[in-house]
Amino acid sequence: MANQTKPIIHGYFRSSCSWRVRIDFALKGIEFDQVPVNLIKDGGQQFTEQYKGLNPIQQVPAVQIDGITLSQSLAVIQYIEETRRGHRLLPTDPKKCAQVHMISDFIASGIQPVQNLYVLQKLRAEKVQWAHNFIQRGFEALEPILKETAGKYCVRDEISMADICLVPQVYNAERSGCCSVPNKRLNQTVLKVDAFKESHPSCQLDTPFRGK
Repeated sequence: MANQTKPIIHGYFRSSCSWRVRIDFALKGIEFDQVPVNLIKDGGQQFTEQYKGLNPIQQVPAVQIDGITLSQSLAVIQYIEETRRGHRLLPTDPKKCAQVHMISDFIASGIQPVQNLYVLQKLRAEKVQWAHNFIQRGFEALEPILKETAGKYCVRDEISMADICLVPQVYNAERSGCCSVPNKRLNQTVLKVDAFKESHPSCQLDTPFRGK
């Protein structure tokens, strides 16, 4: 689908959901603009009335593309898959495609939401233990699944939406000090791909430690 206007990602450098979309665009070769939304500054810029008008749930990312605004990372990836050419992130084989969706939903619905910033801020003193518990529980369950599906990447030997979900979640786990990480070799392999490197939080315009 040809479009003269670049998509705009309203996101946060360290947001795993924002990172998923950046990886997707990089893999597809899509040029885009970014509008930083600092989740911490001023009590969280996602809570402003201006941003609420863009994304009523007040989370990142919000992606403006083709005259619409999408606010869930997997919905964005699905839309890009159906409207843009380039590297396929959802296999044509029904079984492999189902496995990709399974792993992606496992992470995006089963692990990430219970340890995101909004939840942790409500927990206060217990937040680190809470995050470690749910990340470890989720990763321990994910490990045997990856043993069944993985080749070079999460599902056989092609990068898919599952890899896009896994890498940011592992990054967040390591940041929080969680030592239980599934299939470290696989994650390290994916991180060598240019699209994952250039979309990394350390390379974003709004990161305070850019390039480190």
